[in-house]
Amino acid sequence: MITKSTTLPTEPAAIDAPSTPKLPIYLDNHATTPMDPRVLGEMLPYFGEKFGNAASHSHSFGWAADQAVETARQQIAKLIGANPGEIIFTSGATESDNLAIKGVAESCRSKGNHLITVTTEHKAVLDSCERLESQGFRVTYLSVQKDGLICLEDLKHAIDPGTILVTIMAANNEIGVIQPIEEIGAICRDRGVIFHSDATQAVGKIPIDVRRQNIDLLSISGHKMYGPKGIGALYVRKDPKLHIPAMIDGGGHEHGMRSGTLNVPGIVGLGKACAIAQEEMAQESQRIKALRERLRNSLTSALSNTYINGSLEHRLAGNLNVSFAGTDGESLMLSVNEVAVSSGSACSSAGTDSSHVLKAIGLSDELARSSIRFGLGRFTTEAEVDYVANRMIEAVQSLRELSPM
Repeated sequence: MITKSTTLPTEPAAIDAPSTPKLPIYLDNHATTPMDPRVLGEMLPYFGEKFGNAASHSHSFGWAADQAVETARQQIAKLIGANPGEIIFTSGATESDNLAIKGVAESCRSKGNHLITVTTEHKAVLDSCERLESQGFRVTYLSVQKDGLICLEDLKHAIDPGTILVTIMAANNEIGVIQPIEEIGAICRDRGVIFHSDATQAVGKIPIDVRRQNIDLLSISGHKMYGPKGIGALYVRKDPKLHIPAMIDGGGHEHGMRSGTLNVPGIVGLGKACAIAQEEMAQESQRIKALRERLRNSLTSALSNTYINGSLEHRLAGNLNVSFAGTDGESLMLSVNEVAVSSGSACSSAGTDSSHVLKAIGLSDELARSSIRFGLGRFTTEAEVDYVANRMIEAVQSLRELSPM
């Protein structure tokens, strides 16, 4: 992966940044985000003098670590409208997804064996469901409409007396489409079904309120919101209490759900990232959306047969997934190798098949393979957007001239 620089800016970039951007340019913020310097600054003491184990309750080193962990738990809970005691720390959203889905399946098997998810989910959800199918569970995979949104009536019809869990992501990692989470939560609550949402791409970018949206379980990852890698969280509703059996045993940490010595520096970083998002999310989203629209307008006005994948109305501010008909996405990325973009999910990039998300919204293999995912973020500048637009236009025109089509 191309990284922009080992030195990060000290403040989010301003619109009036210098006209010539520094290369390479990073526009793959759905894969991972650069750590905010404010997050790193908060973490650094816990790599050094504040090295205590948060489970050591007999001396000041442990007390300081435990206090830092509880402060972070409060910061995360505040961002999503939860109580601090409902936050369980994990290694990231993949572990959170596995813990939530497999945990509900195990604890509720006496009540039913049916789960519902969506064809456009992250592989952490789809592969977990596939594993449960091999163990005798039934899984319904809801299709999506052309804009990437599910049909709520399809969800209602899919729920049956044996349904124990609905797991639907808040915002898609490839096309940025935001599902109607509050409506989904209301349906699940009305039917007595547990609702889990992989909110990896959503937390810190759009408002999330687990109470108002009737979310029972919610997965979070630090490195998608300008925090560190290797740390995440799972929100587990306490009222009424959900029983989630542990996947990792040994010591009973995190209310018995996830044993192991806590990653204190990572937890501190995740908490700080959430606190920053709490303060800056609304303004930041407006700025990033303006940059995305600048990029979209530049590309679509200069290039014919260019298609935006997924709903523009219900979409993350920083996401733009574009199909450039008559080109190949891999060739496009090679043509602009000073720009870090993606042709799909980072977790699936080793495969050669077309994106399962793009195929789910009806794209042909040919059009899916011509798609590029642009991920704009906190440190993206207007100069970078203009540079990328110009380079992409040049590359597309050049490849189309060479194409036999």
